[in-house]
Amino acid sequence: MSIVFIFAVMTYLSYIIWNGSPEILSLGSFSLRWYGLLFALGFLISQQILYYIFKKEGKPEKDVDTLTIYMIVATILGARLGHVIFYQPELFLENPLSIILPFEFSPSFRFTGLQGLASHGAAIGILTALWLYGRKKKPGQNYFQILDRIVILVALTGALIRLGNYFNSEIIGKPTESNYGVVFASNVTDLLTYDGYVESVDYVSIDTVANNKPYKPVKMLITFKGDNSYTEEQLNNYLSGRVQSMLSFNTGVAEHVYQEGPLRYRLGKEGDHFEAVVYTNFIPRHPSQLYESISCVILFALLFWLWSRKKEKLADGTLFGIFLIVCFGLRFVYEFLKENQVAFEDELPLNMGQILSIPLVIAGIIILVRALKKGTTTNA
Repeated sequence: MSIVFIFAVMTYLSYIIWNGSPEILSLGSFSLRWYGLLFALGFLISQQILYYIFKKEGKPEKDVDTLTIYMIVATILGARLGHVIFYQPELFLENPLSIILPFEFSPSFRFTGLQGLASHGAAIGILTALWLYGRKKKPGQNYFQILDRIVILVALTGALIRLGNYFNSEIIGKPTESNYGVVFASNVTDLLTYDGYVESVDYVSIDTVANNKPYKPVKMLITFKGDNSYTEEQLNNYLSGRVQSMLSFNTGVAEHVYQEGPLRYRLGKEGDHFEAVVYTNFIPRHPSQLYESISCVILFALLFWLWSRKKEKLADGTLFGIFLIVCFGLRFVYEFLKENQVAFEDELPLNMGQILSIPLVIAGIIILVRALKKGTTTNA
């Protein structure tokens, strides 16, 4: 489902329900996830664009492969270490292997990927890696000229990564009553299907008149497994007990569901299996991942246009300065619409994402002003 289609739908609905799985396929303990695919796709597309840029500028295309390796390593290590340092420093003492290993051993072996990546850490990693790259090249390449080209690609990759966050139903926004609200229902689906009773869960929005509450009524369509091992009485007890408790008290779904009073449902048999219609309330939230993803696409288009039309006239550092100001300036603003990622941020006047964005915006302003004063491009 494309970003444009999602927003077109939300224009006509009071909210949209997102029940997409983060997994494309699963083979035993290994699963291919949309996030990983989009992450890798970002680098593959960026590499091809970089080939195009180097060809147009008459630079050796073989350097693209070296730059790609620098970028991949710097992004992954920087983003992972940034998340741990800024958000989970306790992992250095409690579980240091989890910082670098993409799988877990307890309670059983399972491929998890690197859980927790921070864009600010990735930015620091990329800046460091490109500085090392520039020093290694003989003669040394102009650092800001390299950055001007790379940030075009970073903007595009950032758009795909944030789309991956949407598929993961993570980095969610605060509740909203706007028609851009998204109900993230996948946590509820995962918990229900994990129990063993449920085959699938679908959701249908219920249109209401003058509903000014922060939650919206939703019908859950639960299909139970058709192995005839459950009686109607067992499933009634399951719905009024386990499902009622989960929707009312489970911390994994509390940020998405508002369930008050006895659970209303209808249970019946269709063919060889039971089905239930459950009436509850879900909380639409800002799709902050899509806000950032679309912003990155626009930023990519702007930077690429400036490079293609004015590259001979732009002073080194111009595109890099614009990128820092726009990307992290918008990140600062979007954080007001997002839930804090970790509990300690609730005690801060600004959350960690905003605190880390401020120095990058200031650096961008300084770099852009100096570039505009310089007014000419340094040849590498």
